Amino acid sequence: MAQELLTTFADELTEVSLRPGASGQFDIHLNEQPIWCRKDDGGFPELKLIKQHVRNHIAPDKSLGHSDKSCGPLDCDTGKKTHF
Repeated sequence: MAQELLTTFADELTEVSLRPGASGQFDIHLNEQPIWCRKDDGGFPELKLIKQHVRNHIAPDKSLGHSDKSCGPLDCDTGKKTHF
C-alpha cells in the first residue's frame, strides 16, 4: 500500500509511515488530518479508495486512471455505503 501511494503520488508525497496502535486500530491520516478510520468507516478500505481519498486531498485534478472508476456500493468521497 505504501509503495503504491508513493508511486502514484511521486510528486506530492515524500513519506508514508506506519505507527503501531491499539488492537484492531487502522487509521489513515494525511498531514495530521484523518481520512480513514476502520472503526468509524466500517472496515478496511480497498487501495483504490485510499488513493481516491489521498488524491482528493492533495491533488484533486490528478487522474488515477483505472482507480477513478466507480467504487461500486461505496461513495468514492466518503468510503461509506451508498443508500439507494
